[in-house]
Amino acid sequence: MAALDFEKLVEDFYMPLYRFALSLSRQESDAADLTQQTFFLWASKGHQLRDASKVKTWLFTSLYREFLGRKRQQDRFLESENNPEAIAAQTVPASVVEQLDGDIVHRALLALEEIYRAPLTLFYLQQHSYKEIAEILKVPIGTVMSRISRGKERLRQALADSAGLTKENQGGNAHG
Repeated sequence: MAALDFEKLVEDFYMPLYRFALSLSRQESDAADLTQQTFFLWASKGHQLRDASKVKTWLFTSLYREFLGRKRQQDRFLESENNPEAIAAQTVPASVVEQLDGDIVHRALLALEEIYRAPLTLFYLQQHSYKEIAEILKVPIGTVMSRISRGKERLRQALADSAGLTKENQGGNAHG
C-alpha cells in the first residue's frame, strides 16, 4: 500500500477525531491529548494498515481504545468526583424547551453514560455507519443499534427532565 500522506490525514480527520474525543472525555485538554496520541499511533503503526479505505475506522478505533485505557487507569487510581458546575449547567428553564440549541443538547449528550454517548456521537456527529461503529467499538451491529436507540431515549428524557417536563405532559404539547 502506498503510504498515506500524514499531513492530509491530520487535515481530514483532526477535527472529527477531536470532537469524538471531547464527547468521550468531556475535557478539552484530554480530547486534544487523545487526538494527538491517535496521530502518534498512526505515525508509528499506521504503515501496518493494509487497506487504505479503513484508515478512518482505524483512527477512530485507536482513539476509542486509548480513551478506554486511560479511563481504566483513572478508575483504578482516582476517586470519581462530583462536578457541581457540570450538573448546574444542565438545568434548563421550561421556557427554553422549544428553543433547545446545540449547546444544550451537547451538554445533555456529555452527561450520558459512555456506553450510549460513544455510539450516538459516532452515528450522529461523525456520520459513521452502524457497521463502522461496530468495528470501532468492537461490539456487534445489533448492540450498536440497541445502544443508539436506548441512548436517544435517555437523551430525550434528560432534555425533558432538565426542561421541567414529565412524560405525562409531553404527549399533547408537541409542536411540529
